[in-house]
Amino acid sequence: MWLPSKNKSLPTLFLGISLGVLLLGGCARLPYTKTVVHEDQRVAVMLQQEVAPAGYTHPVQIAPQHIAAILNGFSLREQQRLPLRWFAEETPPNKIFREDELEVLAPQLAVALQKAGPEERVYFEVFAPGMNPRYRRDVTGGWIAVREQYLHVTMDYFHTQQPVKKSDAYDYNYPTPWTPPNTYLLYFEPGRFYLTDPKTSTRAVDYREFLKTTPSP
Repeated sequence: MWLPSKNKSLPTLFLGISLGVLLLGGCARLPYTKTVVHEDQRVAVMLQQEVAPAGYTHPVQIAPQHIAAILNGFSLREQQRLPLRWFAEETPPNKIFREDELEVLAPQLAVALQKAGPEERVYFEVFAPGMNPRYRRDVTGGWIAVREQYLHVTMDYFHTQQPVKKSDAYDYNYPTPWTPPNTYLLYFEPGRFYLTDPKTSTRAVDYREFLKTTPSP
């Protein structure tokens, strides 16, 4: 027997359930902030809980001067699709951090790494005034984590204009929605220390070997 009202509603019902499951699953996979280690007008550092087993070797003690030396070796370029990738590769990558940024960031990262647990990563954001300082600020952000001798760095933002207050993101008169994370290609010099972590197949700095080439703090 043909039941038009019920048959028409079934596809809509299944679609709604599928979208709901996808949305809930996508949200559940995102790391979440557990502890704010430090936050001021220049920098914010916090511990984020991983939602899948990570097996980091935290807590770990690395001197601020050594963290600054490691981060100073990183540069990046925004990941592009073809054919824009061909043009992007013609320009050299941008150094991620300025010296004044490392001065305020490295000490807080050192503290956070000593407080982090095996399933927590250290998330950071470095701030500067935006093009319209009342509403926006310049944000460079990402996260770091240590697994054995490998120090992992992932960047989400590089001098990205973001709203000053996330609570005001959808102000009726001046909407400033938060820009989602971007994807970047990271480089490290000297390149011989930028290796593949065999446990994750991702690139990371062999910081123990690298620090043998730097002066002790």
